[in-house]
Amino acid sequence: MATSQAAPARWVDGKRYLWLLGALTITLPLHAANFALQTGWHIFWWFGPIFVFGIIPVLDHLIGDDPGNPPEHIVSTLEKERYYRRVVYLATFIEYVSFFGALWIVGTHAMTWYDYVGFALSLGAATGVSINTAHELGHKTDRFERWLAKITLAPVAYGHFFVEHNRGHHVRVATPHDPASARYGESFWAFLPRTVLGSIASAWRLEKQRLTRLGKSPWTWRNEVLHAWAMTVALWGAMIALYGKTVVPFLLIQAVYGASLLEVVNYLEHYGLGRKQLASGRYERCQPQHSWNSNRIVTNLFLYQLQRHADHHANPTRSYQALRHFDGAPQLPSGYATMIMLAYVPPLWFRVMNPRVVAHYRGDMAQSNIRPAIRERVLAKFAG
Repeated sequence: MATSQAAPARWVDGKRYLWLLGALTITLPLHAANFALQTGWHIFWWFGPIFVFGIIPVLDHLIGDDPGNPPEHIVSTLEKERYYRRVVYLATFIEYVSFFGALWIVGTHAMTWYDYVGFALSLGAATGVSINTAHELGHKTDRFERWLAKITLAPVAYGHFFVEHNRGHHVRVATPHDPASARYGESFWAFLPRTVLGSIASAWRLEKQRLTRLGKSPWTWRNEVLHAWAMTVALWGAMIALYGKTVVPFLLIQAVYGASLLEVVNYLEHYGLGRKQLASGRYERCQPQHSWNSNRIVTNLFLYQLQRHADHHANPTRSYQALRHFDGAPQLPSGYATMIMLAYVPPLWFRVMNPRVVAHYRGDMAQSNIRPAIRERVLAKFAG
């Protein structure tokens, strides 16, 4: 007698409309200005950093984790649904609304120096978060989305990230050769200049090599690094022409702060994790154990599941809505917003994260990516 099998239950993305929160974050400078101008309270000019480092960590703690994955049989359909791409396009549009709005306010309103700085940081929080939007777009093969990634990076003046991240970081991740992979025992403040200068140099080198293979000089309109930098020059030049030199420090502050948010996230994503070097001299394929992960719901909603970083490195073109949790991937004790604050205070960071690196390798620190100056001392400490 034949037996019938129940059809699998239809899976529904419970976060479908919550992904719009990523775009909402980018409105932070507009909310900051509105609250400050309506109430006269100076603290509201600082609303961007307050929201990112005050409200999000609390919500992360209260709401907790979600390790659930979409069923494999619906991933292909989920990836093709245009709604999720339009959510990211919306974030780029809102970034420019916030950017132009903030520059208009600075150019037309008298502000104290501390309001000016706070407002610049609020815009920097938005443009910094927008780098993650560019990250999501830049990994796609669609020509329009790749151009949109460079457009998204223009306000924060970090266009070289488009080249270095895709063709540099993803190749060298969790190795001593990657400027965007933090080493065990390396503080964020030591990592920051190394990654900024190293990433710029790497992006230029990668693009020069690509153009050389095509028989071209790097000083050509085909240079994608120059494309991205030219967008920033044009955008900033227009703002300075409209509002005068009063906006120059504002532009610089928001760009430095926004870029630093990207780099502190880079710092915590691969801290101390290393890929094994094979006899051939090449490195093993990047695996889930080479990225720190977090399933904190709130931060994942705001950052398009960037915290599911292991799956992102395994499948760089996979869209955010389909990224998976891996049980074998090392887990951060909290979400990115909380971990960033720890990274700013190296003794706290080392106290929390160094034991986790050691535990991840079960004491065999030879596999860890260790700061060269202390490598022999660390290996001797954990020998045997």
